[in-house]
Amino acid sequence: MAGHLETGSTTDGTLAADTYPRKILEYMEGFLISKTLFTSCELGVFDVLLSAGRPLSAEEICQAVGASLDGTERLLAACTGLKLLNTHRDNGRVFYSNTEQASVYLTRSSHLSLHQSIQYNSRTIYLCWHHLTDAVREGRNQYEKAFGVSSEDLFQALYRSDEEMVKFMQLMNSIWNICGRDVVTAFDLSPFKVICDLGGCSGALTKQCTSAYPECTVTIFDLPKVVRTSREHFVTEADQRISFHEGDFFKDPLPEADLYILARILHDWTDDRCVELLTRAYKACKPGGGMLLVEALLHEDGSGPLTVQLYSLNMLVQTEGRERTAAQYAALLAAAGFTNIQHRHTGKIYDAVLGRKET
Repeated sequence: MAGHLETGSTTDGTLAADTYPRKILEYMEGFLISKTLFTSCELGVFDVLLSAGRPLSAEEICQAVGASLDGTERLLAACTGLKLLNTHRDNGRVFYSNTEQASVYLTRSSHLSLHQSIQYNSRTIYLCWHHLTDAVREGRNQYEKAFGVSSEDLFQALYRSDEEMVKFMQLMNSIWNICGRDVVTAFDLSPFKVICDLGGCSGALTKQCTSAYPECTVTIFDLPKVVRTSREHFVTEADQRISFHEGDFFKDPLPEADLYILARILHDWTDDRCVELLTRAYKACKPGGGMLLVEALLHEDGSGPLTVQLYSLNMLVQTEGRERTAAQYAALLAAAGFTNIQHRHTGKIYDAVLGRKET
């Protein structure tokens, strides 16, 4: 029987003295890693090192970012331990440089930068998660406690100021710059010439569509203030195959299209609201057209992936919705009338589900 005991257990079921709760300690202190990353980006550590073009000392970095030498040395040591920075030693002195990943993903100037996404996590999502216990107890989002704004209208809360709206749109931009190509090419969308990106926000995923499918045109459908901001900051006149349509997709007529895209939209809403929106799109969709959903998919038994399980908690804290399985999304599409429903995994955070409207 002894051969079947788990490591660290004794015959009476108690834990052996040499047991060390490594995983639990890692989980307990995981926020320390997040805040180290958030602070390094906020101070501009990686930007300073990229601009210098050579390794810098802690003294040079602290002067450049306007921080104390002691605090900077500790922050740089932690970033080195996290493999975000490289160290170089010369005559007893330590110099720092970015790792390749830090230069690509953590500097503001990189076209693949996650800097804005990191700032949104730090200044918005992190504050909501202070109230996770309340969210679990109450079963609803925590915008009112976190920011003092009513969450009765979800996007009034999300877009509670122009600054907050731009931050959210920059978050979307950074995500689709990394994952967008994979989701729009998970299925061959070339037969769909007229596409409508519902809740298309900054237009980053729309740009991935027009890049992957040169013969398509895409209309971004979003709230008037989102459209205005997108035109001002994200979509230029050079993007000639991209147009805009202002409206509320729950209230206003949807433009006719061959394909509708709902990317990171349905996870914001309850099942009833999802079916309501999908039904509106189904009625507007041309015969033979389709609906592409882009979401992070749970395993069918709910056992993972861990990232998506955590995202579902985040949906509880921030929205009315949840993350779902491919089968659950298929059921929502079927309830709205779509058929021939398929899903494809991309191997990254977001996956694709495609439903068709019969001819």
